[in-house]
Amino acid sequence: MILRAIRNGETAADDRPIRIPGRNPESSPGLGEKRVEPCLRKDARVEAAAPEPERPRKKLIIEPREQVESAPVPPRAERKKAFSVKAKIAPALTKAAATERKTPVTADIRRPSFGKEGAQREGVFRQAMETGRTRLLITGTVITLAFAVIGARLVDVTAMRAPTEPVAKVAATVAAPNNERAGIIDRNGVLLATNLSTVSLVADPKYVQNPRETAYKLAAVLPTLDPKETEEKLRKNARFVPLMRTLTPQQQYDVNALGLPGIDFDRKQTRIYPHGPLFGHILGQTDTDNNGIAGLELRFDKDLQEGTDSLQLSLDVRVQHMLREELGAAISEFSAVGGAAIVMDVHNGEVLGMVSLPDFDPNEPISLSDEALFNRATKGVYELGSTFKIFNTALGLESGSVSLSSSYDATQPIKIGRFSITDYHAKNRWLSVPEIFIYSSNIGSAKMALDVGGPEQKRFFEKLGFLKPLDVEVPEVGFPQSPSVWRPVNTMTISFGHGLAVSPLHLTTGVSAMINGGTLFRPTILKSAEAPHGKRVISEKTSNAIRALMHLNGLEGSGKNAQVEGYVVGGKTGTAEKVSGAGYRRKSLISSFVGAFPMHAPRYTVYVVLDEPQGTKATFGYATGGWVAAPVVGKIVRRLAPMMGIKPTNGNAPEVRQHFAILPPQMGATLASLRQ
Repeated sequence: MILRAIRNGETAADDRPIRIPGRNPESSPGLGEKRVEPCLRKDARVEAAAPEPERPRKKLIIEPREQVESAPVPPRAERKKAFSVKAKIAPALTKAAATERKTPVTADIRRPSFGKEGAQREGVFRQAMETGRTRLLITGTVITLAFAVIGARLVDVTAMRAPTEPVAKVAATVAAPNNERAGIIDRNGVLLATNLSTVSLVADPKYVQNPRETAYKLAAVLPTLDPKETEEKLRKNARFVPLMRTLTPQQQYDVNALGLPGIDFDRKQTRIYPHGPLFGHILGQTDTDNNGIAGLELRFDKDLQEGTDSLQLSLDVRVQHMLREELGAAISEFSAVGGAAIVMDVHNGEVLGMVSLPDFDPNEPISLSDEALFNRATKGVYELGSTFKIFNTALGLESGSVSLSSSYDATQPIKIGRFSITDYHAKNRWLSVPEIFIYSSNIGSAKMALDVGGPEQKRFFEKLGFLKPLDVEVPEVGFPQSPSVWRPVNTMTISFGHGLAVSPLHLTTGVSAMINGGTLFRPTILKSAEAPHGKRVISEKTSNAIRALMHLNGLEGSGKNAQVEGYVVGGKTGTAEKVSGAGYRRKSLISSFVGAFPMHAPRYTVYVVLDEPQGTKATFGYATGGWVAAPVVGKIVRRLAPMMGIKPTNGNAPEVRQHFAILPPQMGATLASLRQ
């Protein structure tokens, strides 16, 4: 494009129009020569003044592209001359433009006309401006109204309403979801299990740069961590590896200060058992997701997850602690492999304490193969020896085949094939029923059972629930082992506690029914405000006779070591060899003692059993129930009675002794004796 400026006073040679290549004026109407006039704003103020002399105007001429391209190129000298002319004209044009800006406009200036196309563009521009103004106005109005509403609400809340309005009233109308597991408490409201928001130490091995260095740095602030084991975990091909549960705030701070890559913290609700292993077998455990996996946590998993009220147990923390302490001391003294202890209320079947050792801490994860998981009180089934003579005697008295004045020939052992039934402390004479009970005669018990008969014996143990698992809240229960065919030999051996294996809780429940007046209550670990419904299994007369025999055994028989001054304690010992394959291990004993107090008005049954105890110098090498288990029951009664508010009693008082009157024995032969 070639532009040339035309001004007044210049030569005719320079008075040429400005031509724009690429356009043909003839073929493009409206784009030929056009007069350019200055344009002012619509709202500009115009001052009247003398008309200014008309200034020369530039002419804009559009030349066809073909003419420009075919125009000859001027020589170098002419180009220099043109350049010099332009250089001279430029300052003059600049000066004229400056003068034009300073000079006030006095003429009647009108908006220049751009033709039809310009008018359309102007209309579009005006419409756009109006639309923008409208939108800004609407937006401003909405924002103003919003701030006005917020301001009015703030004034209403802070100044207009009473300052004593309870905030909790508003919050109470919104039902928040219950994501926590309900707690567990003992009979007195002591917390046994609850939830806490805890922090666990975890790792992402992908981001651990140096597993060995990281493991030893962690072990430096967490002494319980094994650095080698931790290093192995950090080398695993996994994205989430737990390292340690339940960090204290100080431990979390120390680990965080290390700034180790790949080490992180996992926050969640954790089940906490404040008493540690004290209730381990009963409460059980939860997994990492707070789901019950054992014990009461498993049995009442749904209730605990959905409920808000704590689950109240019949257990007493004080009784439980005392049982664990005394049982643990006995296991240590007699080098036993384990044991169990139970305290039960004879009038409703509530268990106040139940301990099985060894035990475990539910706060810590343990292996499923750990022996400590085995609950000897409910899951272990044993042949419990002479404690079964309580049931055998009650069955004989209840059936009418036997009376307290009856007697049996115990001079000779009973031969059964190549086996013999003998007495541990043989008297080699006729024994009355009370003597059979006191001296724990196997021969006399076997003959008494034969008088009753096998079918009647089986029905009696079915009534006591000894032939099926216990109906108790703890899910870990054992299956009793009983004969598939109830032969006469089974009838005789079961009479003194061999041939029928039950759990310690089975036996405690049965003995409670024998001394509470003859009513069997379902054993329970839950506290209930309602009186339980039991079923009668023996008459009150028979129950009174059993109480008298247990009291007599405590005074003159194998229960002497369980006596406590000021309390009337009665009971029965039991010693049985452990089953091994098709026979018995003579050196491995299950030694136990079941007692009750006060015997003239029984309140509690106490049972202690030791698994494979060893005799000591103090016991003259004996490891039977009277030597190793009876003393433990005596220590428990001595501590339990004051705890339960039972006042000491004079055992020789007439009102006490009248409960234990026993008729003198009737000497003579019985049916069972004549068979020998």
